[in-house]
Amino acid sequence: MVVEGGVFGVALLLGRLAFGGLLAFQGLNHFLDLEGMAGYAEMKGIPAPKLAVVASGLFLIGGGLGIALGVFPLVAAAALTVFFVITTPTMHDFWAAPEEQRENEMIHFIKNVELLGASLVFLALASEAWPFAVGIGL
Repeated sequence: MVVEGGVFGVALLLGRLAFGGLLAFQGLNHFLDLEGMAGYAEMKGIPAPKLAVVASGLFLIGGGLGIALGVFPLVAAAALTVFFVITTPTMHDFWAAPEEQRENEMIHFIKNVELLGASLVFLALASEAWPFAVGIGL
């Protein structure tokens, strides 16, 4: 499959910017609200919660910027895939949440599975040259 410019290239660029840019922004929030997010991670039973929040923030920033800019897209998409595979069931375990939190956790769980799906699509496209990308990769 050859990823070319034109409408497809513009759509891919806009998708990359929206997906990657917003994930990088979420990663930045891990650092802007480190204490609050570490407290939530601790409540969920995550070992070394502050370190986990920092690490997950780096995964989101690096993966998001990599997708948005087209820099090491294979590494970026793989980092995001790993992030969602690990964090989705551990942080949004709706099946174990108290009744009053179950719906909210299920919404976040489903959203993360959707983002995992998008990460897998970018992983599948990572071996192709992306139009309007920096083009640095493996």
